[in-house]
Amino acid sequence: METPGSQSSLHRANLERVVRAVRMAGSLTQAEIARTTGLSAATVSNIVRELKDGGTVEVTPTSAGGRRARSVSLSGDAGLVVGVDFGHTHLRVAIGNLAHQVLAEEAEPLDVDASAAQGLDRAQELVNRLIDGSGSDRSKIAGVGLGVPGPIDVESGTLGSTAILPGWSGTNPAEELKARLGVPVYVDNDANLGALGELVWGGGRGVKDLAYIKVASGVGAGLVINGRIYRGPGGTAGEIGHITLDESGPVCRCGNRGCLETFTAARYVLPLLEPSHGPGLTMEKVVRLAREGDPGCRRVIADVGRHIGSGVANLCNLLNPSCVVLGGDLAESGELVLGPIRESVSRYAIPSAARQLSVLPGSLGGRAEVLGALALALSEMGDSTLLDGTLTAATPAFT
Repeated sequence: METPGSQSSLHRANLERVVRAVRMAGSLTQAEIARTTGLSAATVSNIVRELKDGGTVEVTPTSAGGRRARSVSLSGDAGLVVGVDFGHTHLRVAIGNLAHQVLAEEAEPLDVDASAAQGLDRAQELVNRLIDGSGSDRSKIAGVGLGVPGPIDVESGTLGSTAILPGWSGTNPAEELKARLGVPVYVDNDANLGALGELVWGGGRGVKDLAYIKVASGVGAGLVINGRIYRGPGGTAGEIGHITLDESGPVCRCGNRGCLETFTAARYVLPLLEPSHGPGLTMEKVVRLAREGDPGCRRVIADVGRHIGSGVANLCNLLNPSCVVLGGDLAESGELVLGPIRESVSRYAIPSAARQLSVLPGSLGGRAEVLGALALALSEMGDSTLLDGTLTAATPAFT
C-alpha cells in the first residue's frame, strides 16, 4: 500500500514521469529525459536501469551533439495502439507499437454519404485485417485514436452538425467503435489530429506553439499551445474556416456569409475551374496541373493562399504561434501557395508576430491525421499496466 508522500509513492510518480515522457516522444536520450521531467541525471539513470531490467524500455547507443549517448524507447512488444482516420473520401488505419513504430497501414475509399454504422463497420474490418496481416497480438492493444472531420463535443463525445459527414451528425463515434473493437477509443477532429501528428511525428517536433491548417472539403486548424492541443471548453477551437472575410460574400454551410472556407475549400474552389477544365476536378489534380504550369490552376491556388494568409494573420495577432504547418493536398503545391500565404501574413499581421512566424508544408502528407490518431491513443493511455509489470519484475531502487 503506497502512502502519499512516502518514498514508494514518490518513486512511483518518478517512474510515471519517465515512462510518460518516453511514450510521448518515441525515444529520448537520458539527458533529454532529465530536461523533460525535471529529474536529476542520477535519478533518471536509476529509473531507466530499473525499467530496462523489467523489460519496459529498450536502451540503444546513439549520439547527441557529437557525444555518445543512450537512446531510451519503450519496448517494441510492450503494447499496441491503433489509429483510425475518417476523411471526406477515405478511411485510413494504422497499427503502431509504443516505440512509435508503424507496423501496418492501409487506406481505402469511403463513400461520404455512408452512415456512421457503415463507416464504423468498415473501420472494424480494416483494423482486424491489419492486425491479422501484421501478426500482431490483439490482446496487447492499449487504445484506439479516432479522427473525424467535424467538431466533437468535449463533454458528450458526440459529433456536431456537419455537412462533410451528414450521416454522422449526433453520433458518438468513440463509443460505437469501442463497442465493435472492445478497447478504449479516443476521438478528436481531423485538424487537431493533423497538428498532433506533425507535433509528434513530423515537422512540428520540438515546437511548442503551432497551428496546423488543413484545407480540404472544409477548412480547420489544430492549435498547439505550449506543446499541447488546445480544444477550447466546447471542443470547437480552431474553426478558422469560419472567420469572416466578406460580409457580402457567398453563403457558407454554417449560415454566415463570406467565411474563409467559402474562398478556399475544395467545394467552392473547384467549380471556378470547371468552365475551362471540365468537370471531375479534384484538388490533387489542380495542384498537379499548377505545378506543371497551368495558368488557371496557378492563379486559383495563389488566390487561395492569399485568403488563407488572411486567416493566418488573425491567428498571429491573437495567439502569436511560432509555426504554421499547411496540410492536405494543397500543401503539395509548395511555394505556389506558401508564398501568397506569407505575403498576406506580412501585410495583415502585427509585424513582430509576422517576423517570428515560419510557414511550412506538412511533412507527413495524407498520413498526418492517422499518425495523429496513433499519437492521441499514446497520449491518452495510462501507464499502470507497464509500471505494474516493471514493479513486479524489478526491485525498486528508491530515489
